[in-house]
Amino acid sequence: MSDPQDSPPSFDRKMLEALVCPTTKGRLSYDAKRQELVSKAAHLAFPIRNGIPIMLVDEARDVD
Repeated sequence: MSDPQDSPPSFDRKMLEALVCPTTKGRLSYDAKRQELVSKAAHLAFPIRNGIPIMLVDEARDVD
């Protein structure tokens, strides 16, 4: 049985409605498996650490 502390903190999906891509100001999609917010327009994925989205371009990874 897995320990609840092993799972990543949950992300408040309502926060997703308020957040936009810092580059394009466009919508973001939530990738629960990778714990990222993805901007398809900018081809960037922003990490979510300890339940907090890190909306810095320098912290984002490129996605195809």
